[in-house]
Amino acid sequence: MELREPSARYLTGTKRTELGVLPSDWEIAEVGAISETASGTTPPRSQHERFYQRGMNAWVKTMDLNNAEIRITDESVTDRALQETSLRLFPAGSVLVAMYGGLRQIGRTGLLRIPAAVNQAITVVRPRREALCPEFLLFYLNYRVGYWQSVASSSRKDPNITGADVRAFKLALPTVGEQERIAAALADADALIDSLEQLLTKKRQIKQGAMQELLSGKRRLPGFDQPWISRPFGGIASLSRDRVNPSSLSIPPLCVELENLQASTGRLVGEAFESQQVATKSVFRRGDVLFGKLRAYLRKYWLAEFDGVCSTEIWVLRPTGELSSQTYLLYTVQRDDFIEAASTAYGTHMPRSDWKIVAEFELLFPSDASEQVQIANVLSDMDAEITTLESRLTKARAVKQAMAQALLTGRIRLLEPQT
Repeated sequence: MELREPSARYLTGTKRTELGVLPSDWEIAEVGAISETASGTTPPRSQHERFYQRGMNAWVKTMDLNNAEIRITDESVTDRALQETSLRLFPAGSVLVAMYGGLRQIGRTGLLRIPAAVNQAITVVRPRREALCPEFLLFYLNYRVGYWQSVASSSRKDPNITGADVRAFKLALPTVGEQERIAAALADADALIDSLEQLLTKKRQIKQGAMQELLSGKRRLPGFDQPWISRPFGGIASLSRDRVNPSSLSIPPLCVELENLQASTGRLVGEAFESQQVATKSVFRRGDVLFGKLRAYLRKYWLAEFDGVCSTEIWVLRPTGELSSQTYLLYTVQRDDFIEAASTAYGTHMPRSDWKIVAEFELLFPSDASEQVQIANVLSDMDAEITTLESRLTKARAVKQAMAQALLTGRIRLLEPQT
């Protein structure tokens, strides 16, 4: 799916307002002046059978809010819950705003596409359709989500916002017709992002399945029939223990930390930086496999593209013995069974993998070096496709953000359809 740019014209007549420079024909209105608002409750959990069990009415909690359409909820409530508590069903087209849950949760939104009740942590906004398009309101709230942090932080010890804060939220409003056109354009951008996310998930699953089959020998590539051999991991990969103090070097080396390693494709995230620290670092060479040994980083790895130094919490691995392919080694450390072996840790504060245990991990691999290379090539091609999709997704998100900024401030105006 490709995003088509709608017919548009750039801003001409403007006026200065409390919300910035807006088109001269736009208005400013508070949510409460053009909408009805309400909230909900949580039926007593102690009466689960009465209020929740086999419930058929959708019930929204803050964790259900996804800044997009809501068509399904994690929990449902019974008819009795609606009859015996202050809960009520709100119609499709209602916009939801989270009031509690910490600064990361406050201001999250959702647009009901089904009738649903809500809990007490959510404000429901029911726009008056002659003044406000629900889809436009959703995109506008998402665009200005950062506003709620200043409101919540100044409110009380535990940050939150109130229904009154939501009602006082100010909108920059074009006509309802233009609101609908803006919402449709941003929805198209979201549809492209969703399709790329789904495709990316599918490609990652395909790659994971291919790894399980190709790296275990369950599936052989055409032209290869040599038997596979079993070796302990320590027999096919060596652990470099070279260390250096970067401050002792005349030229500061490129340095990689755990946060620079990426899990999906084994590529470096961001730019390496010049080390200004005096702590001892591990030395790696181009072609080494870097693997995070801390429990939280076990699925982070990188095939080094340059010489440098790295955190001592990163294993620097090199193929040895009968394993000749550096890239094959990269995919070996991504195997689920290898990750499971590496998960054996010691200590409690900062658990990390124990090399003595990992080195004894037995695995099958091709005795034919050319088969190692071909398997690595197949998986590398899949990674390249994933990387391309990730780049497209990043660009699509950036385009959507730029569109939102231009359209929701009136800097670019959408033309009415030609009759």
